[in-house]
Amino acid sequence: MCAARCELSTSTYASRFPLPRRRVSAIFPCLFIPSIAVIFSAAPLFAQRSVYIEDLTWPEVQQAIQSGKTSAIIYTGSTEQNGPHMAIGKHNFIARWVAGAIAIKLGDALVYPTLPFAPTGDAVKRTAHMRFPGSVSLTAQTYRSVVHDVALSAIDAGFRNVFIMGDHGDGQDVLGAVAKELDAHQRGSGVRVFYVPDLYFREKQQAHAYEASHGLPTHDVHAGTDDTSELMALDAQHRWIRADKLAPSEGAQTARTGVDGDPTKASAALGDIFIRYKIDDAVAQIRQLLGTRR
Repeated sequence: MCAARCELSTSTYASRFPLPRRRVSAIFPCLFIPSIAVIFSAAPLFAQRSVYIEDLTWPEVQQAIQSGKTSAIIYTGSTEQNGPHMAIGKHNFIARWVAGAIAIKLGDALVYPTLPFAPTGDAVKRTAHMRFPGSVSLTAQTYRSVVHDVALSAIDAGFRNVFIMGDHGDGQDVLGAVAKELDAHQRGSGVRVFYVPDLYFREKQQAHAYEASHGLPTHDVHAGTDDTSELMALDAQHRWIRADKLAPSEGAQTARTGVDGDPTKASAALGDIFIRYKIDDAVAQIRQLLGTRR
């Protein structure tokens, strides 16, 4: 019985989101899949549409909110170098997919377009990722202003809960500050704005613990085992990973390669595990935050 439900729900999900079916099955085990089947098979037609706001018309967004999709997810990515082996859009590809999975698991959320830029270094002094062509960096103030205005737009649209999270390390403090500021201003009107740090920090802790317990490299800072594995799990068409460029790098080598870790130990199977951590951590924290909503 469970297998039948899983087959129905994974095929339905895969038709709406660009992930290979074997990856969907791995990331959404049978325990979770039936809830997706319920969402897509028993809900009204408009609820079966994409959870991504960019795919919808304004009347569809309005109808969704009026019918109970009162939570908005704002998930920021980053456009930054990821070594010779991995595409610059890594964070954005992961963020969009994970945000959609979180929204489906929550059942009452829609996803705003992924913000593709974040603080990644100084563009004038060419520090951090900005040493490498293709990277884009926002100042902390610009980043704050954009996230603030996107969240304010979600509130204006009628969402009652706004959840802010990010896939990139730099700027996490900015996301938290924006959420705190907006929440203080809006909660009197019944609107809450929350920062969801577990998606990034807790997942990193879990991924590194998993690596350590399985004899994998524990020095895994950037574009190493965990980052590369997550993108491998989504890269069924082999567009984003250059397998012939995988090489470990740390210390003095990092300034030349941009890699600080060992991507040669990465795999799609590891990526499935780490992506599930992100989804589960975010959903658990969001539900906890909603439990304190008053």
